[in-house]
This record gives sequence, C-alpha cells and structure tokens, in this order.
Amino acid sequence: MIVVSDTSAINNLTAIGQLILLKQLYGTVIIPEAVYQELNKPTVSAGGKEAKDYDWIKVQSVGDRTIVENLLKSLDSGESEAIALAIELNADLLLLDEQSARRLATQKGINRTGILGVLMEAKAQGILSEIRPLIEQLRNQADFWLSEALCNYVLQKAGEALLKEDYC
Repeated sequence: MIVVSDTSAINNLTAIGQLILLKQLYGTVIIPEAVYQELNKPTVSAGGKEAKDYDWIKVQSVGDRTIVENLLKSLDSGESEAIALAIELNADLLLLDEQSARRLATQKGINRTGILGVLMEAKAQGILSEIRPLIEQLRNQADFWLSEALCNYVLQKAGEALLKEDYC
C-alpha cells in the first residue's frame, strides 16, 4: 500500500503520542520534501524529529513540479507537494486534514483521509479500543480544531459516547 502524508497527520499524532498508528496501519508512509521541511520548523512539534528517526517514514521528491506550481495558487507547499506526490505515485491513500486540500484531492480522484479517519481505522482494526480520549487530546494538547458536529459524527460512527455540547 502506498500512503503519502501531509504535515498534519504526522505532527498531530506525534503531539498525542500516537504516531506509531501510521506504521501499524500502513507500514511505510511517504512524505514529500516540503512536508519534511515543515516538520523541521522550530514552531512545529516533535514531528520533525520522528520524521528523521523512523525508517518507515520516507522522504521523496516530487518529480513533476508543474502540478505543484498549479496547486500552490491555493494551497501551501506541503499540501501541494503531498497531492502532487500522491498523483505521481498513484498512491492508495493520502493523509491530509485541511479542508481546501481535501477538496482538491477529491477533485483529482485521490483517495484521502484525515487524522480522524486514521483513528477510526485504528479502532476498526482493533489497534485502539476507543478514540474519544485521543480526540480530546488532539483538541487540548495538539490544539487541533474540530467542530462539535464532526467530533460527534466520528464518535457516533465509532460507537462511542458523544461529546457534551460545549466540548469541541
């Protein structure tokens, strides 16, 4: 399975101590150079260290810069390169969370999921017994914004108790 990731999944899973889920679910995760650079910015959490330390996170350059240049008109460099690399590699899955990037990936026919999809898949495969505590950690520790409606939709799909109205 070929899986390409943007910065968000690696950074936010690292922030809640769950980066290993990507290895458990997908084996190898490929990131483009721009994502590697974003992960190594001083303002980003420990994701850059993990990208350097784990041999299952592979950095790969995008060959066709034309796609990247076109995507840069509406997305940042990490998202643009992740989408371009997913197209180039004919990836089975692209991990990204930003709404406009997800919309463009879908328009280009790329199978994509975000961090909540990763958590749901980990629960479905029995790797996690529950995802609610991790959703709470994403919000409180990683400062990952989630709407209440989305939180409750995911929790309902996962068969878990819904959040209180003022939570997400």
